[in-house]
Amino acid sequence: MPRPNSPSPLAVTKHRKGKRGAKFKEPSENPVALFLEWEEPESFGEALRLHMKRFGESCLILHRAIVRPGDTFHPDTLKGWMIGKRLPRNIASLDILARIETRYGLGSGYFKSKLPHPGRAPAGHILNGISPAEQRRLAWHLPDDFSKRPRLEQAEILEWVRTVVISGSTEFRRYQAEASKLRYGLRFPSLTGRKPQGRVWRTDEDGVDGGKEIEAEAREAPARLTAEMAELIRFKSSTLTDIGFERNGVWNEETILQKAEHLGLMFGAMLAAPSGPVAGLGVPTRHLTLAQLVFPEVWDWYVQWREARRGFFTRWEVDMLRLASALTRKRTGWLRQMPQLADRLAPIAGLIGEVDIDTARQDWGAACDRLHGHAVARAKEIERVARVHRDPFEPILSVLEADSPVGEYRKIADEILRLAPDPDRYPRAAAEAARSFLLIRLGLHLGLRQKNLRQLLVCPRDQLPRSERQLEALKRGEIRWSERDHGWEVVIPANAFKNSGSSFFDGRPFRLVLPDLGDLHRHIGEYIRRHRPVLLGAIADPATLFVKTTKVTSRTAEYDQNTFYEAWRLVIQRYGIYNPYTRKGAIKGLLPHGPHNIRDVLATHILKQTGSYERASYAIQDTPDMVAKHYGRFLPQDKSALAAQILNQVWLAA
Repeated sequence: MPRPNSPSPLAVTKHRKGKRGAKFKEPSENPVALFLEWEEPESFGEALRLHMKRFGESCLILHRAIVRPGDTFHPDTLKGWMIGKRLPRNIASLDILARIETRYGLGSGYFKSKLPHPGRAPAGHILNGISPAEQRRLAWHLPDDFSKRPRLEQAEILEWVRTVVISGSTEFRRYQAEASKLRYGLRFPSLTGRKPQGRVWRTDEDGVDGGKEIEAEAREAPARLTAEMAELIRFKSSTLTDIGFERNGVWNEETILQKAEHLGLMFGAMLAAPSGPVAGLGVPTRHLTLAQLVFPEVWDWYVQWREARRGFFTRWEVDMLRLASALTRKRTGWLRQMPQLADRLAPIAGLIGEVDIDTARQDWGAACDRLHGHAVARAKEIERVARVHRDPFEPILSVLEADSPVGEYRKIADEILRLAPDPDRYPRAAAEAARSFLLIRLGLHLGLRQKNLRQLLVCPRDQLPRSERQLEALKRGEIRWSERDHGWEVVIPANAFKNSGSSFFDGRPFRLVLPDLGDLHRHIGEYIRRHRPVLLGAIADPATLFVKTTKVTSRTAEYDQNTFYEAWRLVIQRYGIYNPYTRKGAIKGLLPHGPHNIRDVLATHILKQTGSYERASYAIQDTPDMVAKHYGRFLPQDKSALAAQILNQVWLAA
């Protein structure tokens, strides 16, 4: 050991080799190792120092051996790597690492695997003609040597990443990507909290462009239509109905958002001009009113307009027509109980004339009867020819076809842990990885719908859990530490579930103690204690287990339906989909999907193991009938294989 005030050996070496006129030892092209056995180091800096020592090379000798004409790599960078002050971050640095691995006879990626953030996307990819935002999305999925590959291969990689990883290569995703380019729907931000996004095509009502369809910023619904929607929502969601009104059923928060979105799409289509790319109906903004929904002609135009855009009818049109029949149902239909709306009607060219409006005003009840009968009949007709717009199992077919779907899907969680960064050096990235890991693990253990998992509250170990009455009032579950069971448990009141009236609950809350498999309890504890505060930053705590990565400008840390879906989808893109070019990702053939698909994985796994729809329903808090219709992918060969396992025991015993 050197004396406290003496210079370090590295400093002495630097001084000695820095003398003017000193001769440097020329590096050997094929260095010989001084020893062949060693104890494998954990950190990147330790590994670099070890292998330089094995071959008896200093920083300057190694630098001279690996640099090439035109390189700007400085020897001080190599010294920074050795002492842990710096780390390779860009493509050029990773290329230097590859040269060192080749020189010392180490496997490809040896040093990169020891970096404190092995899954980090390297900087420095050359992507001409691609926006910075898209470059950031693509960087994670490109190989380190992307810039060195032939142009044709680069184009092939970019096409694969865009179609398979970013957008998903299913027919439905391709249709969705094209359809989303033309936004036409209206939004009700004062009712839903969702602001319009993107651009839409609307009618030029001022005549500046001759009344043609013009591109404009996505817009809010007009004030009068918003006021009518507010009345409808209040009618369907208030605790008590107004005196003189009757209703059948109540809308919850999710239903309100859904109906507002669906009606916003309908009125947006009516607003769009016929001559534009949306090919709408061309109704002026000032004429939009819920009273127009009383005419069968409007509904017929809309469902046929949707069929023309997509190419076939789906259950979406059936559900919309059932909404029409509910609004005009005798005694309890809201539209039937609002005859004063008829005064706001105006003609629609080619659909509704002055005579039709006068007839409706004179006998509003008869007009409602006419629409109710028409909607019921049309819904039955369309239901007979409706096609499934998408195969919900398609993105996860590679998982469902495995002998153990849960075991296959669990590989995603293992991949997250493999690529998780050092929390001391990269606290935010480590927190995001911990959140991603728990999303997958808790999803597999609980089998909850997106809403219940997203709204799951958290109670730290040093705090008093919420009572069942409090959770019922909030309509949310909670994860808390159980001293009785010595583990983390999840408690969710029955009224928090979409199917709260199902026989599965029988009015009792859902309760599950999470097993401490794969050190799950430690991961949950560390996330709550260490990682979750990093994600929150200075933003107010929403008390939910899963929170967004916040910025100074963030308004809330709580996920909504869309942001939670995108968070799950991002986890699948980064860790789930196997990338043949980077060799990252856990599962070959997987495609991007949302949290709802994990219920298919659980149900199918139990069906393959037991053949019991009842047991499968227990895993996703539902009924056997719902599993058979929507969740379990139990094919004939799976059934035959399960039966064969029992029958083969006879031959084995013989």
